[in-house]
Amino acid sequence: MPTEPHTASTGSRPLSALLSQILVAYTVEFDSEFERRMSVVHPGTGISLTIFYTVMRFLDRHGVSVEQLARQSIASADTINFQLGCLERWRFLTLQPDPSDQRPIPQAFHRMAGRQLRRGWGSGRGIRDQWIVQLTTRGRSALEIWPPLFEDMDQRWRNRFGPQRITDLRNTLADIVAKLKSTPPDAPPPDSSRTAPGNTTKSLPALLSLVLLAFAHEFNRDSPVSLGLCANTLRVLGATAIPERDIPRLTGCSPETSAIGWQLKPFILVESGKTARRGKMVRLNARGLAAQATYTQLVQEIERRWLQRFGAENIRSLRHQLEQFFTLRNSGGLLLSQGLVAPKGVRRAGHQTASLGAGVVGVAARNRTRDLVQQTAASAPS
Repeated sequence: MPTEPHTASTGSRPLSALLSQILVAYTVEFDSEFERRMSVVHPGTGISLTIFYTVMRFLDRHGVSVEQLARQSIASADTINFQLGCLERWRFLTLQPDPSDQRPIPQAFHRMAGRQLRRGWGSGRGIRDQWIVQLTTRGRSALEIWPPLFEDMDQRWRNRFGPQRITDLRNTLADIVAKLKSTPPDAPPPDSSRTAPGNTTKSLPALLSLVLLAFAHEFNRDSPVSLGLCANTLRVLGATAIPERDIPRLTGCSPETSAIGWQLKPFILVESGKTARRGKMVRLNARGLAAQATYTQLVQEIERRWLQRFGAENIRSLRHQLEQFFTLRNSGGLLLSQGLVAPKGVRRAGHQTASLGAGVVGVAARNRTRDLVQQTAASAPS
């Protein structure tokens, strides 16, 4: 059982950061265990809980149309098509043309698959609304593993952190969710169970997501720069340049999500390092510094609003409950960190496996495994 929490400096963290970090910790642990179980029947196979919520949970053995899937999911049509393309390439599903649609389907030689396939195969391009999404053997295996894993994860967290703490957190989150005027855009479905559709018990990651997305929706409404951009890369930059290669470590994000892309370029200056070893150096420009200051002020303002909207006792309890995750320890160290230790045989533990959809372990797969190991180590609180 966990010990009582000791004093730690988490009070300065925005409420959105506390919600996000606990949700990420849960998801990383969940995804690693899913990959371990899937690898028993399909070695080297792992996909995220996010895809379960947005796509996979709506599929069954009979197949559904792309249009029907888009109506059920909370994700945008573009997101759905992109994820369908990925799942097609990773052999979790197939896309079957509508027999009544006589329009020709353009074909092309696909280099990765080594054969003629429809143009756009494995991506979101060219997918039509009336096509039928059919699960493969791999997809059916995934849907057999996911539902009971929610129960196992819930019990795992109760054992590690104490049943009363998890119950209290769920109750506080559920009370806030009940007071939301509407479900925020991109919120996950509240019911984690596919096997019991009438069960309205909300899973812990769904509750965390609903509250976090409500916060993000309010932030994004009042800020010209999204919460995700502000809370990750913009947060760790400043007026003094730092090596670009340090950004993933400082943010705890993957290189893909923290890379310098078009969304960041209006807020930064990229300079050459004084030595070749240092590579590119990055700092905030005037616009970036203003966005960073707005972020700091606005997250505090939203939390003050929430004290009024959802009740001071609720919000203060939520903050206290989330902060405890960063202080609870036993003889093995911080309990939250213990959950981030990946089991043997998964990529976050350094197990080399081919990228999904590929037959051999290539350079990209080795680099991805290295990045996952580093990201997991960097995101584990000490």
